[in-house]
Amino acid sequence: MDSTVSALLHRLRSGNSSAPRLTWYGPDGERVELSGRVLDNWAAKSSNLLVEELDAEPGTRFRLDLPGHWKSAVLALAGWQAGGVLVDGEADIVFSAEPSSGPAAGAAQVAVALGALDLSFTDTLGPGQLDYAALVRQFADSFDPFDEPSADDGAAHLGGEAFSQAELLERFAAPSEPGARVLIDASRPLPEVLAALLGAWAADGSAVLRHGAVADTPRLREAERITAG
Repeated sequence: MDSTVSALLHRLRSGNSSAPRLTWYGPDGERVELSGRVLDNWAAKSSNLLVEELDAEPGTRFRLDLPGHWKSAVLALAGWQAGGVLVDGEADIVFSAEPSSGPAAGAAQVAVALGALDLSFTDTLGPGQLDYAALVRQFADSFDPFDEPSADDGAAHLGGEAFSQAELLERFAAPSEPGARVLIDASRPLPEVLAALLGAWAADGSAVLRHGAVADTPRLREAERITAG
């Protein structure tokens, strides 16, 4: 079993890297499919943004004030790959789908546009808030950390419980059958969504993440060859 998120991403981009690993069904007919290679590329770009633009380093606390979404998944992977610690409280970097009212206790604020075709944040940015969609594409498709996280390094502190990198994959991740294609309801709390995604990927499977407005139908399950969830 992989012992770090970096190792997990390395596996997803190796071998059958063109196989779908994350398929997003959003409102208004959105469908976004990310292969292992493309998922890794997005995570790499986002990790580089974190490190180069926001000075993230091992132990940096990041919070995702975001709903279940493929970009939330990418940002979680990116933070973990850079050695960050996902928190649900005070953070050094906060990602949000809403304009900020200004720096919160010194935290860097990043606005995340969630529309499938959004190349920038569609609302007015808050004071000092950065635009994730406008910035992320300028960063490299590969990430080479100066100090790569180890299995024992902290990775999350959620609901009063702490998880190391290894524990993310061993204890936080939801159990999944090997190779399963898992249907996940994005309207669930974000930690549950991330746990389900990590569980699917750790078991060499894939996930279909559906917005709450998208119905769970036999047609969807057949079209996406869902085997679990």
